[in-house]
Amino acid sequence: MKKNVLIVGAGGVAHVTAHKAAMNNDVLGDICIASRTQSKCDEIIASVRKMKHLKKRNGKLYSRQLDAMKVPATVKLIKETKSEIVINLGNAFVNMSVLEACLKTGAAYIDTAIHEDPDKVCEDPPWYANYEWKRRDRCKKKGLTAILGAGFDPGVVNAYCALAVKKYFDKIDTIDIMDVNAGSHGRYFSTNFDPEINFREFIKVWTWIDRQWKEYPTHSVKRTYDFPAAGSCPIYLNGHDELHSLSQNIDANSIRFWMGFGDHYINVFTVLRTLGFLDHLPVTLTTGQEVVPLKVVKALLPDPKTLAPGYTGKTCIGNFVKGWKNGKKREVFIYQVSDHKKCFEEVGSQGISYTAGVPPVAAAMLVAQGIWDPKTMVNVEELDPEPFIALLDKIGLPTDVKEIKPGSKYSFNGTVRDLATELAQSTATVSVSAANPMVALDVKAQRKALFKAAAAARKEK
Repeated sequence: MKKNVLIVGAGGVAHVTAHKAAMNNDVLGDICIASRTQSKCDEIIASVRKMKHLKKRNGKLYSRQLDAMKVPATVKLIKETKSEIVINLGNAFVNMSVLEACLKTGAAYIDTAIHEDPDKVCEDPPWYANYEWKRRDRCKKKGLTAILGAGFDPGVVNAYCALAVKKYFDKIDTIDIMDVNAGSHGRYFSTNFDPEINFREFIKVWTWIDRQWKEYPTHSVKRTYDFPAAGSCPIYLNGHDELHSLSQNIDANSIRFWMGFGDHYINVFTVLRTLGFLDHLPVTLTTGQEVVPLKVVKALLPDPKTLAPGYTGKTCIGNFVKGWKNGKKREVFIYQVSDHKKCFEEVGSQGISYTAGVPPVAAAMLVAQGIWDPKTMVNVEELDPEPFIALLDKIGLPTDVKEIKPGSKYSFNGTVRDLATELAQSTATVSVSAANPMVALDVKAQRKALFKAAAAARKEK
């Protein structure tokens, strides 16, 4: 048994993780939340106490100030707090520092995203081989449990892949991971998690097709699919963390990731990127001051945590898997639906943070109980998926499985055609108004404008 958890980070995902850890502190023990800004940790603690989420009321829940880039400081804090499990929810730049601290102390390590170098974006795949996997032998030699990417995607979707292998298929052809948010937060524009990390991952599209890495332009391959609960949503082929381990660990011909984007998002993103505002390297102003454009954009956008009140709608994230079972073709959609309003009512969070923040608690509980304790570095798909998925069912993220008739209207075709064909069908059209910018979010107004534009085009012909 392992006891006592150190949560590194105090953003929207850490908020959810702290609530869920408190609700299971009979298993996890004492909980410390640490961040560069200790007041943010204290805000989370106040929320947990206000909602009376400490299962063991005499359990310890407290905060500390920490710069997680400094390994000695993290080592000292792990020892002082007697933390045997570290959940790293800091930004992606601190992963290697926190992992190093765990290697020095023996504390189990869990994170939810792949490591990134601030000066590099979308490096050559597989990304895990550039950083984390270089420390795998050290973890094995020391007997250290390190579970990489234990959020939702990556994380739960990796477990869905392992579940497909274990239970539903003898042989897998394709896996299409699909993530859509059919919710509305009412802001003109915002990302649902750290804008800096959000934008960095959309610079290139690396995907695994026919057992090799292929690169495509961002937002160039589009499909529309009718999702459970979320309805019909446009999705775009994207690169993502989990592909970089699944390509090595799951025997499938193609593994692709698709994310939902509305036309308004595509428009704003394209303008920002085209003007250079998403550049991650510093530029020099006429005053001689250096600024990083992407960090400026991050500073101007809403904090994702502030989106939660009033957020409506649902998310749907899942794996559409095609292959064979007992010699017959089979298609299965393994997925999870979350409701923004219900997430807020339960823990004061929006659904995106909720889906990312609950899984690391489930992983930590399995580590604490010795159910997941490989004593080496692993990605989630290398572990038994069933205890993880069963526990998620109990603590807030129930999984559904839908059998799909092969080739039916409910099937999904993720085969990427020639780029010219894909580009012709991926154009996003929007109507804007300088006097009323919010018209971009008015679905009825957008449809009316597009109808008028189509009618005018037909008339000209």
